[in-house]
Amino acid sequence: MDTLLRFALGPPEPPATDELAVWWEATAARRDAWPSPVERAFAGGACADRLGFAFAGGYREALRALVPGATGIAALCATEDGGAHPRAIATRLEGGRLTGKKKWATLASHAPTLLVVASIGADGAGRNRLRVVRVAANAPGVRLVPASAAIVPEIPHAAVELDGVAVAEGDVLPGDGYDDYLKPFRTVEDIHVHAALAGYLVGVARRHAFPRETIERLLAVALAAHALAGCDPKAAATHLALAGVLAEARRAVEEAEAHWRTRPADAERTRWERDRALLDVAGKARAARREKAWGAAP
Repeated sequence: MDTLLRFALGPPEPPATDELAVWWEATAARRDAWPSPVERAFAGGACADRLGFAFAGGYREALRALVPGATGIAALCATEDGGAHPRAIATRLEGGRLTGKKKWATLASHAPTLLVVASIGADGAGRNRLRVVRVAANAPGVRLVPASAAIVPEIPHAAVELDGVAVAEGDVLPGDGYDDYLKPFRTVEDIHVHAALAGYLVGVARRHAFPRETIERLLAVALAAHALAGCDPKAAATHLALAGVLAEARRAVEEAEAHWRTRPADAERTRWERDRALLDVAGKARAARREKAWGAAP
């Protein structure tokens, strides 16, 4: 990790592009040089000139941590009309065929691989049993409908329609779709996205000559995220430590913003002010996770 921190302290010039695919290709060698998903997330942030690209890199590495062996860009497809709670999942895997509709999936329109949360029916207690299925985005029966968002236009989204998509036995991931994938993903995502955020803001701080103390705080957030990436994402202690890291990250963001506002306005700061609301998405879910973790603490 010390080598990676030195890399961030001398951040490369970010590619001059508004296109995620172009940024992805241009930074691939620098991101893939690092051995772990959280390190690649941090490096990706350091190579970005906007929150959207940093987030995309962190999201992709979160999925790579959740599904070892995943390659390229992937999209987790869970949310349906009723949400992403297990009881809301109506997409069905039956007889080797996948049928249903996902309302919203981040990066789906750019991802060669879709990781689809599907039901295989109810158990004896009436609970929805879920599996995660790996599906090629160009497979027969898959239809993607692009969707736009008010913020972070660089991050593509899409609705996913699945009409009798053929599924091989080896494409059904091992384990329970909720306990092993959907439930821990928010934690894994938060860790990797905040590592990417720290990397991005270190780059901003270096480009705009922020005080050293601000950079030190951001590096501390990155190191804490690196440590948490090796912890059990289902454990209450991990959730409590993560709550502390997220609080420290918020303070670091506020500090960086205060310095940024004293510098001449530019396109990068305009993008940041447009997109920073992304950091508050899922705030209620994080608060609920924290309270539940304290309830489970000894």
